[in-house]
Amino acid sequence: MNSLALRSLRQRPFAATATFLAVLLGTVLIGSFATLAESSSAASGTDADTLVILGAVVGGWGSMIVLFSVASTVGITTHQRAGEIGLLRTVGATPRQARRLVVRETAAVTTLAALLGALVASVTGHALFDLVRSGGLVADATVYDAGPASVGAAAVLVLVAAGVATWVAARRATRGPAGVLLREAAAEQGRMRWWRVLAAVVLVGYGIAMAVITVAVTAHDEDPYAAMSTSGSSSILVGVGLAVLAPVLLRWFAAPAGLLVGRAGASGHLASYNTARRAHLLAGVLAPVLVLTSAAVGTLLLVDIDARTLPAGNPDSDTITLLNNVVVGMLSLFAAIMVVNAFVAAIAHRRDELQRLRLIGATPRQVERSVVAEAAIVAAIGVVLGTLAALTTVVPFAIARHEGAVPDGGLWLVPAVVAGVVALTLCAARTSVRAQVVGR
Repeated sequence: MNSLALRSLRQRPFAATATFLAVLLGTVLIGSFATLAESSSAASGTDADTLVILGAVVGGWGSMIVLFSVASTVGITTHQRAGEIGLLRTVGATPRQARRLVVRETAAVTTLAALLGALVASVTGHALFDLVRSGGLVADATVYDAGPASVGAAAVLVLVAAGVATWVAARRATRGPAGVLLREAAAEQGRMRWWRVLAAVVLVGYGIAMAVITVAVTAHDEDPYAAMSTSGSSSILVGVGLAVLAPVLLRWFAAPAGLLVGRAGASGHLASYNTARRAHLLAGVLAPVLVLTSAAVGTLLLVDIDARTLPAGNPDSDTITLLNNVVVGMLSLFAAIMVVNAFVAAIAHRRDELQRLRLIGATPRQVERSVVAEAAIVAAIGVVLGTLAALTTVVPFAIARHEGAVPDGGLWLVPAVVAGVVALTLCAARTSVRAQVVGR
C-alpha cells in the first residue's frame, strides 16, 4: 500500500505541491509566532506580556486563518480525486482500502512539509524576535529563548488539522456505491454538510456579536483599547465564516456576476457557466480571496482610525500599530500565496477539460480569456463579501472612537486593497493557464 501511494503521488505533482506548500507555510507562520510565546518564559515584566500577546493572542488569530487554509487545501485536493476513487471502487477496491490509500498519500506529503516547516520556523522565529526587539517592543536585554517545543507543537497542530480534513474528505469520497461516486465526480456538485453550515453560522454570529458588544459596551470603557480588543477580530471571524460557505456563495452569486462578464462574448458566457457548475472547485480560490480582503481591509482601517484618534507619540499606540501591521503583512503574504496555490491546483485538475476545448476549435487566447473571466467573477464576489465582512470591525470601532459609522479618513485603503487582491487573482489565473495549458 505504501509503494502504491508513493507511485500515485508522482501522477499528481501539482496537487501534491499545493498540499505541501500549504502545510509548509502554515507551519512556518504558526511556528514563528509560537517561538515568541516560548521566549516569554525567559523575559519579565512588560516584555513577557508583549511576547505573550504577540505569540499567543496575535499568533492565535493568525493560526485560525492558517489552519482553515490548510484544511481547505487538503480537503479540495482530496475531493478532486473523487473520480479516481470511484474507478478504484469499480475495479474491486473496498472503501477502507481507498481511504487508506488517500490518507497515506496525504500523510507522506504533510509530514515532510511539517518537518521542513518546523526547521524553517526555528529560523524565521528568531528573525521575528529580532524584528520585535529592533522595533523597541522589548528591551535589548531580553533574549530569544525558544527551542524545539514551540515549533514542534506548531507542526503537530498543522498535521492534526490536515489529518482531520483528509479523513473527512476521504470518508465522503468513498461513501456510497461506485457508480454513484463516478456520477457525483462527473457532476462536481454535492450538498454542503450540516456541520460545515453550523461552523459558519457560529463564526459569523460570534463576529457580529463582538461588533455589537463593541458599540454597546466597550465603546464606553475608559480604556481606549477595550473597543479594539472586541472589534479587532470581528472581520477575521466573519471572513472565515463566509469562506466556509464559499461553495454555496459562489453558486448563488455566480449568475448575477456572470451577467456582466457574459457580455464579453463566448468566453464570458463559458466562464459564467463554469463558475456556477464548478463552485466546489473554485471555492478553494474564493476562500483565500475573501479572507485576505476582510482581514486586510478591517485591520488596516482599524489601525488608521486608532492612529488618527489617539494623541501622537503614545507608546501603547505605536506598539499596537506595529503589532497589527506585522500581523496584516504576514497573513496577507500567506493568503496571497494560498490564492496562487489554489489556482495552480484548480487549473491542473482541469487540464484535460481545457485541452478538449482546444481540440474542438477554441483558440489558446479564447481558453485563456475564459479562465481569466472565471477568475474575475471569483475575485469580484470575494472582494465584495470580504469588504462587507470588514465592516464588522470598521464600523463599531469608528463609532467607539466618535467618528460615526463612516471613518473620517483612510477610505482610500479599501479600493487599494481591492485592486491589489483582484490583480493578484487575475495574474495567478493567467499565469497558471498559460503555463499548464495554453503554452503546451
